[in-house]
Amino acid sequence: MRTMEFLGSVDLLGRLSSVAIARSYVRSVLLAAGRRDLDDVELLAGEVVANAVRHSDSGRKPDGVVKLRVHDDGRTVRIDVIDQGSATAIPRIPAQVDPLSEGGRGLWLVRELSSAWGWDQDGTTRTVWFQMTP
Repeated sequence: MRTMEFLGSVDLLGRLSSVAIARSYVRSVLLAAGRRDLDDVELLAGEVVANAVRHSDSGRKPDGVVKLRVHDDGRTVRIDVIDQGSATAIPRIPAQVDPLSEGGRGLWLVRELSSAWGWDQDGTTRTVWFQMTP
């Protein structure tokens, strides 16, 4: 088994405007590492950051922050999105996905496009992660 190399991390404001920054950051870090065909990785990173902003204290607090980390082992890319947790919301995939809806498909896309995904809660911090072999 290969060891994941840490490629970089960025702290983002807990605002939806951070989604575009997250996507751009993931693309630039992975391109610098020699990766290509990054559209799906970029898309999923944006979806997970958007969920963190919408459903965690990172988006509810005026000084909320979402941290994004990028790892790569040469074969698989791993993205971690760390937010400030929530007392009520836990990551869940809806049973039915409305293809015409403006939202509600983020984790469904993560499940469908990634090779693995999950989430961990550590006190008030939650990490949602996914892996892809682009």
